[in-house]
Amino acid sequence: MRKSIGDKIIDAFIAFFMCIVIVVMLYPLWNTLITSFNDARDSIKGSLYLWPRKWTLFNYQSVFKTDKIFKAFLVSVARTVITTVLNVFFSGLLAYVLSRKEFVFRRFLTVFMVMTMYINAGLIPQYFLYRSLGLINTFWVYILPSLVGAFNVIVIRTYINSLPASLVESAKIDGASDMRIYFNIIIPLCLPVLATVALWVAVGSWNSWFDSFIFAPKQELSTLQYEMMKILSSSMQSGVKQPDYLAEASQQSRNMVTPNSLRAAMTMVATVPILVVYPFLQKYFVTVNIGSVKE
Repeated sequence: MRKSIGDKIIDAFIAFFMCIVIVVMLYPLWNTLITSFNDARDSIKGSLYLWPRKWTLFNYQSVFKTDKIFKAFLVSVARTVITTVLNVFFSGLLAYVLSRKEFVFRRFLTVFMVMTMYINAGLIPQYFLYRSLGLINTFWVYILPSLVGAFNVIVIRTYINSLPASLVESAKIDGASDMRIYFNIIIPLCLPVLATVALWVAVGSWNSWFDSFIFAPKQELSTLQYEMMKILSSSMQSGVKQPDYLAEASQQSRNMVTPNSLRAAMTMVATVPILVVYPFLQKYFVTVNIGSVKE
């Protein structure tokens, strides 16, 4: 059907408005990217809009100056992968249990989990609890407290409740156990919500640094975000002067770093891994459940 002039005007207005939204959302990231590749002295002048004026890799060389960054990167990757897999697995299992109407305590457990989202004992009791469990200065302090997320369980349970009940009923009539129903029926149908929860957990685990500062101050357990925070903190304390451990490299290369350029480089280093993973999970965000059961 041919569109009227009014429809074309509306379509053009929507397209123009969406272009503005895209620019507003993407430009801060683009500006951070060009700042990270621009010479720090030149960046102080400002007026960086679309392209670096003076290309340099010294900002990234400053970030990866020591071996601590690479070790911290491996710790962050291991932490993120293990936490994401275990959290999605156990949260999904608990969500399936709470979605079953025949489970007597499902309402009580649901209310109890929701209460944990609003009531928190505080940092000091949490520290003493972890210390009594022997988790302080161990890698498990990153893993065990994140095995189950109350909000993630509620989201997955809500998605499971939206699935046709006939799927589970027909499987039980055929003699399938709950575990087989969960792994063979529920998980394939819940891939979109599981992928979404996995992305939430991965981003939160990857960006976390405060727990490293409080619960795992040992250098062997330091994460990438915590190391970058220390570098940025050192840079901010000295103003535009670069950190001491970069002084020799700065003199040899006749370059310098500033808090702004260092922050931009660290932001890109921390953002790129998530941007690489996101396209592989995006296809699961929207799905159409067609043909499973005809009712």
